[in-house]
Amino acid sequence: SSRVLWTLAVTQLRETMHHGIAQRTLGRLSAHRKALLRNLTSSLVEHDRIITTLPKAKEMRRFADKIVTLAKENTLNSRRQAGAWLFKDDLVKKAFEEFPGRFANRQGGYVRVLRLGNRKGDNAPMALVEYWTEDSRLRKLRPR
Repeated sequence: SSRVLWTLAVTQLRETMHHGIAQRTLGRLSAHRKALLRNLTSSLVEHDRIITTLPKAKEMRRFADKIVTLAKENTLNSRRQAGAWLFKDDLVKKAFEEFPGRFANRQGGYVRVLRLGNRKGDNAPMALVEYWTEDSRLRKLRPR
C-alpha cells in the first residue's frame, strides 16, 4: 500500500502544470538577477552588441526592447523610468538621442539574438545580442 501511495505521489508531481512561471530565474536570487539584467542592458546600450549566454540574452531582450520603447516616447516620465533601469546617465542620454530616429519605422523587435555555439569550458550555449539595424543583416561576425 505504501508503494501505491508513492506511485500516486510521483504521478501527481509529473502531471502538475507549468503555470505562473513568468521569467527565467537564471540560478540567481531576485536582487542578483535584477542587477545582472540591468548590467547586461546597460552594456548593450553602451556597446550596441554584446556576447553572453543564450538564456541571459533571451531574458535581457525584454528589457532592452523596453528601453527603446521608452526612448521613442521621449517624455520626462519615460526618461526617469529608463534612468531607474540603466546605470549611467550618459546611457539614458545616448538612448534618447539615438534610438527614436534609428527605430522610427520599427514597431518592436529592436533586439536580435544570434546563437554563436557553445563555450569551451562548460559547453554553455552562447549568443550575440545586438540592436537591429538596416545593415546588421550584412554585417559579418568577427572570426572566432
